[in-house]
Amino acid sequence: MLIDITRLVDRHLKHRLPTGVDRVSLAYLFHYRSSAKAMVRFGGRWLVFAESQSMPLFDALHEDSDKARRTIRHQIARAYAGWGRQDSASLFLNTGHSGLDQPGYAIQLKRRRLRPVFFLHDLIPISHPEYCRPGEADKHHRRLDTMLATGCGLIVNSQATKGDLVAYAENFKRDLPPVVVAPLAPGRLPDPGYSPPLDRPYFLVLGTVEPRKNHLLLLHLWRQLVAQHGASAPTLVVIGQRGWECEQVVDLLERCEALKHHVIELPRCSDQTLSTWLRHARALLFPSFVEGFGMPLVESLAHGVPVVASDLGVFREVGGDVPEYLDPLDGRGWHEMILDYSSPVSDKRDAQCRRLSSFRPTTWGQHFEIVDAFLDQVLSKK
Repeated sequence: MLIDITRLVDRHLKHRLPTGVDRVSLAYLFHYRSSAKAMVRFGGRWLVFAESQSMPLFDALHEDSDKARRTIRHQIARAYAGWGRQDSASLFLNTGHSGLDQPGYAIQLKRRRLRPVFFLHDLIPISHPEYCRPGEADKHHRRLDTMLATGCGLIVNSQATKGDLVAYAENFKRDLPPVVVAPLAPGRLPDPGYSPPLDRPYFLVLGTVEPRKNHLLLLHLWRQLVAQHGASAPTLVVIGQRGWECEQVVDLLERCEALKHHVIELPRCSDQTLSTWLRHARALLFPSFVEGFGMPLVESLAHGVPVVASDLGVFREVGGDVPEYLDPLDGRGWHEMILDYSSPVSDKRDAQCRRLSSFRPTTWGQHFEIVDAFLDQVLSKK
């Protein structure tokens, strides 16, 4: 098996924290590390590493340190200097969309006679281009062109994503390769600290700061809460790196005096710190307009933390009837729910905590049972 780890390498060398897409890719490296070889696109070349060379790369990508980054650079330099000595492989995985918008990608796959299997996380740049960077819709069309033209199989994270994919193929009259739905598992977080990080009620919003995550709704609500309740208003903790097209959110975070003592921004947060903040929160707030899966929702429920989320089909698919669901534009509904959940005595929160006892998240073992069987099917086809 050959795995394209270019995206992970690039982000790691730039000191970028893993996104949800990256965490999925890292889970694939962890699972297939003993039977896979790494491929990195660098300097116009496809650098393929032997299994013995791939293991140090896989290990380094799981470690956020200068030593790990030196290891990555050293391995890539050695491979680049020895370009031309390629090991053979049959099955090929790309789990992060990286490079698929480039015309040469499909050419390389065909020239090397690889059997590609792609992980499609969502079709949001096409279905909701207004929430993405300019030009991202065209790029995603090209990614899907590569997947549909060369793919021997596609893995998707939810029935919702599969439905979007089927509709896309029908709309553009494209044939679909075999598709399997493999729900994602929550991230492996360290045990949380025993003591709450704050001595007052707080709520968490988790994810990259970008328009579709709807941080703007929460910040305007918090401004109202502070105006109405003053020092007794709860705190909002914003965990996530700043993304794109989020100038209004950044302006509020940096310049709104009313929010300075009631909103905490943590753009870089270790897993240990995240675990502690999450465990003691009154709830995770997840007011997104659109998602392909919604990993923070599953992580929160798996760690026994209530969730108030947008009423999206994919959230009901992965969260069932456990969370509270609200329209992402229902400002009054969110306002009332936050006030209720911030109270020391909240019947609604207590009821969700009871529902939490029935929540059973997918495990990575279950995810890879589905994927392993699917890859066996791909390999068995002539």
